[in-house]
Amino acid sequence: MKKTKKLNITKSRELFEQALTLIPGGVLGARKPGDFINGEYPIFLDTGKGCRLIDVDGNEFVDFLCGYGPIILGYCEKEVDEAVYKQIKEKGFCFSLTQKFQNELAKKLTQIVPSSEMSIFLKTGSDATSASIRIARAHTKKLKVMRCGYHGWHDWCVEMKGGIPSKFYEDVFEFQYNNLEQLEELMATHGGETAAIIMTPFGHPNHQKMQEPNPGFLEGARQIADKYGAVLIYDEIRTGFRLSMGGAQKLYGVTPDLTVLGKAMANGYPISVVTGKKDIMMAAESKLFISSTFFPNSEAFVAALKTIEILERDDVLEDIWEKGKMLMKGIQALIDKYDIGAELTGVAPMFYITFKKDDTGAYKGKRKDFYTQLIRKGFFFTPFHHAYISYRHTKADLDLTLNAINESLTFIKAKYQ
Repeated sequence: MKKTKKLNITKSRELFEQALTLIPGGVLGARKPGDFINGEYPIFLDTGKGCRLIDVDGNEFVDFLCGYGPIILGYCEKEVDEAVYKQIKEKGFCFSLTQKFQNELAKKLTQIVPSSEMSIFLKTGSDATSASIRIARAHTKKLKVMRCGYHGWHDWCVEMKGGIPSKFYEDVFEFQYNNLEQLEELMATHGGETAAIIMTPFGHPNHQKMQEPNPGFLEGARQIADKYGAVLIYDEIRTGFRLSMGGAQKLYGVTPDLTVLGKAMANGYPISVVTGKKDIMMAAESKLFISSTFFPNSEAFVAALKTIEILERDDVLEDIWEKGKMLMKGIQALIDKYDIGAELTGVAPMFYITFKKDDTGAYKGKRKDFYTQLIRKGFFFTPFHHAYISYRHTKADLDLTLNAINESLTFIKAKYQ
């Protein structure tokens, strides 16, 4: 049983110790050391280029986290960045009034996304999901919300309830992905008061196996929303511009009333959108208020327009699907070969390696050891979040990745035999 040498992350640790005196917890959210493997992963990164990262200690990694999803092309994507630089240098990007790129991007979305007729642009996924709920409530004049999936950090949906009065989420009810019966039961009780059903059309629950929709699940949710007059919202923050240009709704052929998009739309620049049917979106004209100093900033609009141009021009998603299928086929063959409880779920553009739960809890040790071996070998996955494929992953990168996964599973097989 051959262990891979531990990384030198001295500078990362020093910066983290300094950060603890300046930032609550040092770093926030899903970037905390405990959300990886403490003591094994870098905490501070220095450089990204293509599909590779270099941390502050000089360790280099083939990256499969892609900034938690925004990097669909690659880091430091020349065409996108140059379009942004040109805008900033020649025109500026933060003004008291809106620039023309708002209209251009909204029009483009109507051509790509099945549900898109009108759009409102924001900055983050949490902005967009929360705005979609506000729009649905204003349109329907109803209060309750049925939810399925992770929808951000705002009061109505965040899992950690610290600092949030219960009244802010007492009208929000959760159902499980692919459990249509559970949604039917909730709506039988609350349907007459339900403003929205918000869900991820592709199942990517936190820390759990990924799921494609069972036959009839998305169609059933659509029918239930129609039956009770609720607004059906697809949270496509992760799946938009990744599973297909039109998102999971295009891939699976079920159209919601509203869609929220972000992440891959601008290859890392901060922008999100609520887009959907005109009659529902028009509630935002006079029935509610959505505004921010930075929502109209044009640098992210320019990045989004250029990113979409490249995605279409270069058949990027077709390339990602092809490479992802090849990688997943290789991973599955290795999982079958070693038979140690590893599981592969997801689809080619976004997938997840987990370990079957057992009564002894050994799966936790296998998970920790597996991902420790990978990060030490220079492959940036995380135990607690699915992986992504970017356009700049090459076949050579993926071959190296399969070799590292093979060696890591060999290590697990020997240790837990």
